[in-house]
Amino acid sequence: MKRLRRIIFWCHLPIGLLGGVIVLTMCVTGVLLAYEKQITLWADTRNYRSAAPSPEATRLPLDTLLAKAREARKAEPTAITLHSDKSAPVEVSFGREGKLFVNSYSGTVLGEGSAGVRNFFRHVTDWHRWLGAQGENRNLARAVTGACNLGFLFLVVSGFYLWWPQRFSRKALRNITWFRRGLPAKARNFNWHNTIGFWSAIPLFIVVLSAVVISYTWAGNLVYRIVGETPPAPRNQTNAGPGAPKTSSEKSEPSASLDALWSRAEQQVAGWQSISLQLSPSADAPLTFSIDRGNGGQPQKRSQLVLDRKTGNVIRYEPFSSYSTGRQLRSILRFAHTGEVLGVIGQTIAGIVSLGGAFLVWTGFALAWRRLRGWKEKRAKKGLEQITVSSPALESAVD
Repeated sequence: MKRLRRIIFWCHLPIGLLGGVIVLTMCVTGVLLAYEKQITLWADTRNYRSAAPSPEATRLPLDTLLAKAREARKAEPTAITLHSDKSAPVEVSFGREGKLFVNSYSGTVLGEGSAGVRNFFRHVTDWHRWLGAQGENRNLARAVTGACNLGFLFLVVSGFYLWWPQRFSRKALRNITWFRRGLPAKARNFNWHNTIGFWSAIPLFIVVLSAVVISYTWAGNLVYRIVGETPPAPRNQTNAGPGAPKTSSEKSEPSASLDALWSRAEQQVAGWQSISLQLSPSADAPLTFSIDRGNGGQPQKRSQLVLDRKTGNVIRYEPFSSYSTGRQLRSILRFAHTGEVLGVIGQTIAGIVSLGGAFLVWTGFALAWRRLRGWKEKRAKKGLEQITVSSPALESAVD
């Protein structure tokens, strides 16, 4: 048992030292990204909210709102999003070029929101995923962060094993499960390392495990295989489904109005919070609505509705409950990484354990440094003792 513990420790220590700086970077940026969606939404819309001019007032037609945004940006919109909050502005997206916010009652283009806040989170995300790398260097950075996620997962699991007391007692448990005051530096670092590791072990395991699933295709496929399902083919290999544009030489028929189709989407799910529509340049392409009853990061509250552009008939409706077990689990793991799957509470837990992960790295480095320094001092002392022991023989030889 002691030998196994020693082997695991000497695997735990070098992996922590090798990947510690990268893990620290991902933990710190993870803390900064904890409430990204809420902060960005607040910063974007805090000055753009507007009450209806009268109780009978209704929003302008969607085609009118899109035309206003198209004219202001001189570009073709790629998506439009409406919120259930009547005072919230309409969001019109232009792909990577950003978005515009439009007053739903007057059609006034309000602005681009808080570009500074979004740029800040974009840079933090770049560091979290790719260590700030750009272009082709991101492939190498992704490989590094993926390997460090694997190493971090081993550190979490092996750390819990190493934490497990060899002899259980109330005093032993108290020393490694709660913070103690008045300890010298080495004992304090040991206490913090064990205590933080104990309380964050389970949620940190979920956060890091989901990071591995996100980092590696084989890990994502493994989720499906564990529940006995065949992993889906990569997107670029999938055939065009019922939601794909149809190519036909037949003459186009008149299409249903966009507002009528949007009303159909609103009636599909009660209690929706936001609905987004991906816009297609083809007038014959079906319309795909993403309907969300949550905060945007809860897959169990999201569904997709595909309507025929001409007739308004439902081509496909996919609530979360219609997904296979593997797809449900894969979707949950994606948002378990940020904690969003459990709402604000989950985001808070993910943020706290990410901060705890940063302290684990810091205290781990401190303990390793003290161990190295102690080893050097011990070696120097042993060398001095050997010189002292050999001194009488050396003096005799000189005489």
